[in-house]
Amino acid sequence: MNEGDVKKQIHQMVIFIKQEAQEKANEIMVKAEEEFNIEKLRMVEAEKQKIRKEYERREKQVEVQKKIQYSMEVNASRLKALKARDESLQEMLEEVKKILADIGKPNDKYKSLVKDLLLQGLIQLSEKSVDIRVREADLFFINDSTASATSEYKKKTGADVKVTVDSINYLPPPPSPTNPGASCAGGVVLLAQNGKIVCDNTLEAR
Repeated sequence: MNEGDVKKQIHQMVIFIKQEAQEKANEIMVKAEEEFNIEKLRMVEAEKQKIRKEYERREKQVEVQKKIQYSMEVNASRLKALKARDESLQEMLEEVKKILADIGKPNDKYKSLVKDLLLQGLIQLSEKSVDIRVREADLFFINDSTASATSEYKKKTGADVKVTVDSINYLPPPPSPTNPGASCAGGVVLLAQNGKIVCDNTLEAR
C-alpha cells in the first residue's frame, strides 16, 4: 500500500469518526430535548395543580366566611326579635301587676275573691285539716272569709274542714314603689299534711 492509499484510508476513517460523533451528538441532543420537554410538562402540571388547590382553598374560605356572615346576621335578627318580645312581655307583666295590685286592694270585692279562692283550694285538697297563708295586710278580714268558705265547703261536699290561719309565715306584702323586694298581689296559699301538699291560689299563680 503506497502513501496515497494510506492517506485516503485515513481520510475515510476520519470522515467515519466525525459522522459517528455527529450522530451520537444528535442523539444526545434529541434525548436531552425530550427530557427537557417532559420535565417542563411535569413542572407546568405541578404548578397548575398547585394553583388549582390554592383556588379551591380560597373558594372554600370565601364560602365559610359567607356562612359565618349569614349565621351572624340570622343570630342578630333572632336576638333583636327576642329582645323585642322580651320588652313586650315585660310591658305586659307590668300591666298585669298593676291590674293584680288593683284587684288585691282591700275592699268587699277582694274579700269575696279571697273567699272563693279559699273555697276552690279546700275542694281541690279535700283534706280534714288545712293551714292557710295570706298577706299580713289581709288578716283583718280573713277570719270572715274562712268562715264563709268552710260553710260553703260543707254545703257542697257534706264534710267538715278545719282551717287554721298561719299567723307567723305570711305571704309577701302588696306590690308598691316603696317595696322593691318580693311582693304578692293577693290570694291565699293552702297547705295540708304538714306542708307536704300545697295549693297556691295567689293571684300571681292564677
